[in-house]
Amino acid sequence: MRLSLSAAWAGAATVAVRPAASSATTDSTAFPARERLEAWRSAVDASLIPTEVGSPRPAAFNARLSAMPLGALQIASLAYSSLVSRRSPRMIRRCDPEYYQVGLIRSGRHGIDQDHASAVLRPGNLVVYDSSRPFEAVSTGNVSPSESVVLHLPQRLLPLPARQVHRCCARPIPAAGGIGQLLAQFLGTVADNHDRYTARDAIRLGNIAVDLITAVLAHHLEIDRPPLHSPTHTYYLRIVSYIERHLLRPDLNPAVIAAAHGISLRYLHRIFQQHHHTSVGADIRTRRLERARRELIDPCLGHLSVAAIAARSGFDRPADFTRAFRRHVGMSPRDYRTRA
Repeated sequence: MRLSLSAAWAGAATVAVRPAASSATTDSTAFPARERLEAWRSAVDASLIPTEVGSPRPAAFNARLSAMPLGALQIASLAYSSLVSRRSPRMIRRCDPEYYQVGLIRSGRHGIDQDHASAVLRPGNLVVYDSSRPFEAVSTGNVSPSESVVLHLPQRLLPLPARQVHRCCARPIPAAGGIGQLLAQFLGTVADNHDRYTARDAIRLGNIAVDLITAVLAHHLEIDRPPLHSPTHTYYLRIVSYIERHLLRPDLNPAVIAAAHGISLRYLHRIFQQHHHTSVGADIRTRRLERARRELIDPCLGHLSVAAIAARSGFDRPADFTRAFRRHVGMSPRDYRTRA
């Protein structure tokens, strides 16, 4: 059943939130009551996507936000009284930074509605949602503020097809155990200690965050895949392991992989379509580009040229690497390194 979020908050005062990218800490109690909702809007400029934000009781609204960049990512720790936010198709057409948001609910009761999925979220839940699709979200913090941690992740950095990620959006992901708990503990620890990390620490933590989120989503997507003991899945795991071990070989291609496993090219491509919903060549290219992206912003490798990092990542021609990197990230390797 979809949540009736609009009806629940009809008449709530709303303001528009604009995106920005800087570290900030804001406590609305430092402002007069009539200015607090506007102060909140100004604070989330540093960490949230363009969203209409409102409260059913604007005069009693209180909130606190602490935000920190993690390389290309942004993490924010938030506490707020009753709040509603909505991202409309019009806002998406006007501005879409193409982020996934990964939220950890720490206290209060939350609801989110995106596409054809709805979720009621309680403390300990993780949730993913997409800035490129309309959503409505609500939180209730009547007695004490609701609290959450939200990580903003550029979609291009997540090495999973968008259609797979969307299957996880607006659905509660438990964090009471297993790999979900590992991600929840990471988000909470980073948010609580944001003032203790150097800029170089932040870049490394951003890379860890991408890995953990990928692992959590892949874990939950496994539910809809063939069982682990199926022959094709066994082949898939072996092939992925082989690709990782030989990723830096310039001649690594589907024909080499198929020959190494004694299977036909046709069967190799069928295995990948069934288990990863992408081609073998695209998977190799994405893995190499992600390796190069991380090395470009690794402070320990700042002495290496872009061409040297391209070669370390399996690209024998710098021009091919630059074109592929631009398509993957949206800017040249040199610009990406400079901005980071």
